[in-house]
Amino acid sequence: MARKPVVWLGDSLPAVRAFPPDARRRAGQELGLVQAGEAPADWKAMPSIGLGVNEIRVRAGGAYRLIYVAKFVEAVYVLHAFQKKSRRTARLDVELARQRYRTLIRDRKQ
Repeated sequence: MARKPVVWLGDSLPAVRAFPPDARRRAGQELGLVQAGEAPADWKAMPSIGLGVNEIRVRAGGAYRLIYVAKFVEAVYVLHAFQKKSRRTARLDVELARQRYRTLIRDRKQ
């Protein structure tokens, strides 16, 4: 199976580039699994953001997250990437990912 390309929405790519080297490497490896159609090692479904949205969880000197959707045949879309600083995902992070998901769905219909 061919690997899907990754489409970075908003500031998700610069956010991942700002992760510490070990977290950035692990996030890239996990995203590579998703591109190949496999499940990442540590993930969680995020239905509150949208159908088919998942979160890659990376622990490397802190907690880092990539929120993505891979259900479309053309690409894996990374909606948001951030460092998690509290037990619950911040409402602003969830809302930003939800907004980008809605925009993606709207743009795909056009």
